[in-house]
Amino acid sequence: MEKRAKAVTFKGNPLTLVGPQLKVGDKAPDFKTHRFTADKGLFAVSLGDACGGKATLFSVVPSLDTPVCSLQTQKFNKELAALAGKVNCYTVSVDTPFAQNRFCGDATHKIDNLISLSDYQDRSFGQAYGVLIDELKLLSRSIFVVGKDGKLVYVEYVPEVTQEPNYEKALAALKAAA
Repeated sequence: MEKRAKAVTFKGNPLTLVGPQLKVGDKAPDFKTHRFTADKGLFAVSLGDACGGKATLFSVVPSLDTPVCSLQTQKFNKELAALAGKVNCYTVSVDTPFAQNRFCGDATHKIDNLISLSDYQDRSFGQAYGVLIDELKLLSRSIFVVGKDGKLVYVEYVPEVTQEPNYEKALAALKAAA
């Protein structure tokens, strides 16, 4: 597996990302993540399951239970309300599916326009999208928008993990792809 040394920083310290550096126009790689729902229990989710022929946003965070990740998830959740039903939107982290459900269901967060996908088991998403931080085994903050044709129409690897992504550009790409 490809490793990209000094690809991102965390509080100024350089870190290595595992996997390829994707770009706009690339075919979105398949992956295997997990999700938990009360009616289905724990189940696997792949790229095809996630996209289903719609434009799809993947908001990738190290852990929902940190200030910037929480803020990113809440900002996207709020902005995506206007696109409900037209696009698919996910937050991907290595938090367990159960922890993700607690966070999203908490009354202070009320995350209902994003679905959480957990990469805790195989780090499949992290490796396929080149966002697995080798030293921490967490995912690096990033955004991917997949068009209806399965190709990437927006890619952002946030260079400093503690900083927020460019919400406006990501949302504009998602709206255009919808």
